[in-house]
Amino acid sequence: MRITGLLAVIVVLSSQPAVAVKRHASIPEPLRGSWALSADACKNEDKSAFVLSATAFTGSEGSCSVLWVSETASVRGPTYSARLRCTNEQSQKRSESNVIIRPDNGTNQISMGADFSSLETYQRCSPNEPAKRR
Repeated sequence: MRITGLLAVIVVLSSQPAVAVKRHASIPEPLRGSWALSADACKNEDKSAFVLSATAFTGSEGSCSVLWVSETASVRGPTYSARLRCTNEQSQKRSESNVIIRPDNGTNQISMGADFSSLETYQRCSPNEPAKRR
């Protein structure tokens, strides 16, 4: 009876998928570039547009340096969580925050937000554009 119970526990534990998290020092190459909610927002330099470079996130609200990026495998592909240290240009206050970045449909769309319930879809402003800072 004990062996049966022990075997049941082993089967349950071994059937759980292992979650591996990889830590990076920078934003992965395929995510770098200029992003906006729409093609018009790219052209009009809309406030929703932002730039992801290896070590920075720059948008209309200010700039953030990338402290680290965690990569977790999921059914949809990799999901990234970036830890950012931001400076508000108007108030000069610093804060730290996390942002979730998930590639969608190849490399020309990403979903991004503070948590999974607030993800918004962004598109790359130019597929051939190298990453740059504003």
